[in-house]
Amino acid sequence: MKDVLRIECSRRNLQQVRDFVRSFLASRALPELLVNQVVLAIDEVVANFIIHANGEDERQHIDLQLVVENHDLNVEIADHGSTIFLPGPHLAPDLSEYIRQGRKGGTGMALVNRLMDRVEFFTRDHHTVCHLSKHLV
Repeated sequence: MKDVLRIECSRRNLQQVRDFVRSFLASRALPELLVNQVVLAIDEVVANFIIHANGEDERQHIDLQLVVENHDLNVEIADHGSTIFLPGPHLAPDLSEYIRQGRKGGTGMALVNRLMDRVEFFTRDHHTVCHLSKHLV
């Protein structure tokens, strides 16, 4: 089972991404918690691509591909902007310190790493690609 979606780099397209992922997973009879985890992880990565890698430039686009094979979900998120976006390692932040400092942001990729089984960023043809995978059983 495979499906693809292309969006412009605008935050207003994040709801479309969430709906697309939820709809794709709906036929799999998965626990709602698992579906919500996958939707949240993909939403975070796509938001990072839109905001940080492409500066919300609506002339740029992001391709999202979802594939399920043998109870494994493989997600590929690729942008086509001119900036390479390769986030460094994301260790679990000290949340109590974040709260004490009143910080916002900086925890999303750590969350994605906890929600998904594998998270990889790399480049292909001078563009950024993120591969996410999750075992669905």
